[in-house]
Amino acid sequence: MNNLEHIIREQVRTQVDSQVRVQVRNQVRSQVWRQVDSQVWNQVWNQVCEQVRDQVWDQAEETIK
Repeated sequence: MNNLEHIIREQVRTQVDSQVRVQVRNQVRSQVWRQVDSQVWNQVWNQVCEQVRDQVWDQAEETIK
């Protein structure tokens, strides 16, 4: 293998390596973001449901009294 071929192979390997790293990083980042997003949404939704349930329950108790 001559010197030019070696240089070209190194450049291609470096480019492919960096592209793969970027893709993997972006995929991981988006997966993590989706998980965090859904966890936060679930927590907020559960809190809202609990608050509404408590308010409805309190109103029902007041009405019964």
